[in-house]
Amino acid sequence: MGLRINHNVQALNGHRQLLINDRALGRSLEKLSSGMKINRAADNPAQLIISEQMRAQIAGVSQAIDNSETAVSMVQTTESALTEVANLLTSIRQLSIHAANEGANDHNMLQADQLEINNALDTIDRITNNAQFGVKKILDGSTGANGVGIGVGVEFIGASATTVGSPVAGYELRVSQASTRAHKEGTVAFDENIVKGGEEIVITEGGKTVRFTTDENDTLPAAVGRLKNEIKSLGLSVDLDVTEDGRLQVTHHQFGGEHGFQVSSSTAGVLSSTSRELEDSEAGKDIRGTIGGLYAAGKGQVLTGAPGSAIEGLKVRYTGDVITPPDAGEGEPAAGRVAVTQNSLVFQVGGNAGQTTRLSLVNTNTRVLGRGLVNESGFSAIRDVDVRSAQGAQDAISLVDKAIDEISVTRSELGAFQKNTLESNLRQLRINAEELTNAESVIRDADMAKEITDFTRNSIMVQSATAMLAQANQVPKTVLALLG
Repeated sequence: MGLRINHNVQALNGHRQLLINDRALGRSLEKLSSGMKINRAADNPAQLIISEQMRAQIAGVSQAIDNSETAVSMVQTTESALTEVANLLTSIRQLSIHAANEGANDHNMLQADQLEINNALDTIDRITNNAQFGVKKILDGSTGANGVGIGVGVEFIGASATTVGSPVAGYELRVSQASTRAHKEGTVAFDENIVKGGEEIVITEGGKTVRFTTDENDTLPAAVGRLKNEIKSLGLSVDLDVTEDGRLQVTHHQFGGEHGFQVSSSTAGVLSSTSRELEDSEAGKDIRGTIGGLYAAGKGQVLTGAPGSAIEGLKVRYTGDVITPPDAGEGEPAAGRVAVTQNSLVFQVGGNAGQTTRLSLVNTNTRVLGRGLVNESGFSAIRDVDVRSAQGAQDAISLVDKAIDEISVTRSELGAFQKNTLESNLRQLRINAEELTNAESVIRDADMAKEITDFTRNSIMVQSATAMLAQANQVPKTVLALLG
């Protein structure tokens, strides 16, 4: 091999190896000091992408856990307020039952009961107006689906968190069959001769039975009045009337096909067609129609949006008749419209877009609770109850029972939402966060044992390359020996 002094190839090779080993040593130091094997995109571009995606997912899941825990706190706050409303309703019911004991009560006692009921109603409204989570009202109806009926006899009852808000003009309500009540009408006049003959009439409804016999001393109005009083005192949900031509007519209080009763009369045709044989009333009809062109199930006077449709959970009461406009074809009756505004609470309970859940909270205002129950006193909601009359006390009990059911159903829905949606989701999110963190660790975290081994090797290689470079730099000096 020739001796050259212009180009020291051995030194160049040693220098190159020293640079390689020095860079490897620097990377080992980086990994050991950071604890990660990917510190820059150049370390592993493909795995960096996966790792960053996982980091974003972990951050999203962590925030979703916080969101779900906040939602649980909100549900618990709402439930505690509803518990107090339920307690007040129970107190109002107790007072109404006391007022219904008309045989022992005097005017002052009834007045005291009414004043206490009014105070409890005011307290319910105060809870409704003041209950909030942060600055958000939770029981005034502003955090649920709200609506209004447009048209004669159209009443918005309620909607769920899944109900889609309507266009500005509202959903069109079309009714093909109006609801009717079960009824039974005699075919012969209930006259003085029948009354004097000791007519026997039996009416059975809701497990209660009136057995009535006229007296020979009764007048026709007196006999009808006594029968009405017996029906009322036993609590049958039917009305008794006399038609213009003198026939008896019995009608159920409630609308729809599920309500009925039985009647018999000792004279054929007074109520039953056969003497002393119980006969069923003519069945009432449930409403039929559509809301916004979509099928809605009818029960009594109420149409309810079908599951899975845009109007799911929407409830509308129609108390009018079937209306057929002049320009509507057969089978195309129209009744009105219902406008729906969707303000249900939306909770982001997942780490990705679209992973949300909704919750609609009720309005516990006393002008809303108990609404829609048919009663003789004409109370539209529990705010109207007046127990200073016997009938008022009875109707108050019915309305308060309905209000208690409404609050109980809402509390049950809140409990189910907390248990089956939020808490179940929290458990899954925590498992998901753990698994994602583990996967991200496998990709990004350094194996310290391996990195220490690599560091030791690279450190020795740097020292070796440095020594060899020094030796290579001495090779050209051998030429001087030839000059000596």
